[in-house]
Amino acid sequence: MATASLPANSRYARRASRIHLRFIYSLLAYLAAPLISVALLCRGLRDRSYWRHFGERFGFGPTLETPCIWVHGVSMGEVQAAAALVSTLRQRYPEVPIVVTTFTPTGANRARLLFKDLAQVRYLPYDLPGSVRRFFKRVRPRLAVIFETELWPNLYRECGRRRVPLILASARLSPRSVGRYRRLGALFRETLSHGVVVAAQGKVDADRFRALGADPGSTHVTGNLKFDFAVPADIAARGHRLRARYAPGRPVWTAGSTHGGGEEEALIEAHKRVRELHSGALLVMAPRHPNRFGEVASTLERQSVRFIRRSQETSAAAIEGAEVLLLDTLGELLDFYAAADVAFVGGSLVPIGGHNLLEPAALGLPILTGPNNFNSEDVARLLIARGAAEVVTGPQELGDRVAALLSDPAARVRIGAEGRAFVDANRGALVKLMGLIVPLLEQ
Repeated sequence: MATASLPANSRYARRASRIHLRFIYSLLAYLAAPLISVALLCRGLRDRSYWRHFGERFGFGPTLETPCIWVHGVSMGEVQAAAALVSTLRQRYPEVPIVVTTFTPTGANRARLLFKDLAQVRYLPYDLPGSVRRFFKRVRPRLAVIFETELWPNLYRECGRRRVPLILASARLSPRSVGRYRRLGALFRETLSHGVVVAAQGKVDADRFRALGADPGSTHVTGNLKFDFAVPADIAARGHRLRARYAPGRPVWTAGSTHGGGEEEALIEAHKRVRELHSGALLVMAPRHPNRFGEVASTLERQSVRFIRRSQETSAAAIEGAEVLLLDTLGELLDFYAAADVAFVGGSLVPIGGHNLLEPAALGLPILTGPNNFNSEDVARLLIARGAAEVVTGPQELGDRVAALLSDPAARVRIGAEGRAFVDANRGALVKLMGLIVPLLEQ
């Protein structure tokens, strides 16, 4: 009898442990929610978009009459990655509503611009049991597709409770994320146990999800959906127009998705080195977060850098004398990559983890990046190995490499061709992802 009772006791203990951890997690979430709300409302003093649709963060909002397909991307980059999927789902299931959720105003603005009549855009609620239940009651999802790294215990549990199939698309886990989730191992093992299908970016990511408790039979390597984004047919013409307006006859390099903490200061220092060899060179600096546009402008002023802002009307004389163009608008980074000779991708000189290397690669630009690329380590590693991207460690090396590339058009063409070929060779994640989605929708 004792031998037979041990496994049952063990299962009971594990279940009790999970319930205990989930209770503690939910309690902490309830304590954190007011603090996060106050922080967002304070941000709204500078950016009123933080105040709009605030009730959606607690699960409120209009109720759909028809069950929907729900797609979530936490911010602008993930929303952009979801574009090809949303378009494909709309074509295949025109009668099914699509709801796209995000957490940031930049993500919401980008989603509304991208999807227009294709999808309804909302904020994801806080991971509070009550907020999650209200959200599900109003949105009524038939299927949930969550992009990249979003593990929310109460949200996933509600999917399981309501038997809503859940797919993690372009799923990835950085080493830092794995360590954080493992500290609450039983909780996240339960989170991934609710019938979650993992469509991982690469084998390393798939192995990390399995190590956290994902079902090996439901964990697949499908690739990164960001490879399948469509470059606008007129992107070259748009880049030429921007180049003609802001830098006729001048070399240009674009630094996309930049951050504070020393990265933007390093870019300014690097640009000074570039201008020692290319006196007319223009740096287009695109901060990652709109709420930092004013802060970056102040940094440029303190450094006595002559700059102009994209959002403001500027005289021809000011444009001609500018050393830096501050890209303080949304949705134009791809156009300014197309206008550039060289791209630097930010969040990589500081421990943010790097941002999207594939957009400049698809445009055939030589790419420079810092050493911190753990957000997309497989993509960065392969681009670097192919010679399409290069790692720089600080302002001196960055400035020297930009200057060298600006002096060597043949090298820019050769390196850019490698990046474009790499993107083209790795397309196909959308087809594999749809192969997982269709059976779940048509059950």
